[in-house]
Amino acid sequence: MELAVHDLDGKPVAQIALDEKLWGGRVNARLLSQVIAAYRTNARQGTGSTKTRGEVSGGGKKPWKQKHTGRARAGSIRSPLWRHGGAVFGPHPRPFTVRLPERMRRLGLLNSLKGKVRDEELVIVDHLHADAPKTKPFARLGRAFNVTRRSLIVLHQPGEALVRSLRNLQEFSLCQADTLNALDVLSAQKIVLAREAFQRLEQRVRGA
Repeated sequence: MELAVHDLDGKPVAQIALDEKLWGGRVNARLLSQVIAAYRTNARQGTGSTKTRGEVSGGGKKPWKQKHTGRARAGSIRSPLWRHGGAVFGPHPRPFTVRLPERMRRLGLLNSLKGKVRDEELVIVDHLHADAPKTKPFARLGRAFNVTRRSLIVLHQPGEALVRSLRNLQEFSLCQADTLNALDVLSAQKIVLAREAFQRLEQRVRGA
């Protein structure tokens, strides 16, 4: 297996040989689904809150006596049966954190990248470097790689000048190879990788 390396104009300038054992085979959709569900669950804030009958303001006095009124028995105007009463089994703040094993995270990232390689939506750029913060040299990236919706540029230990040059590109978000995860990959139309970032990702999915 080989993957083309492109210049900033989208023209192939070299080839990278891919390890068949690592990049070959089918995408494990079941594992990928579990990993994405865990990432989305961990993104929940868990701040939903309701008040029980004991937390709603008021209702401390019995609205009428127990007997001889002809009305149903009532102990509080904040009963869940009443308007403006407390909630029954409503949500309360709690953590939604799911622990995802390291091996599943690695395999999830690998399978998401394999899917992008299969769909020809993973692009390796030979040289991403900037001596000064200027967006103009990179303005053609979107057209060169046919980007039509939000995509991702993955860098490895970028300098400040390069970050400031790329962050103004409307079609792209920036990410580092050490923090990229499967959800980031699948949320983007295309993944544009610096050559060094691709090498770092290979190390990560191997467990290095």
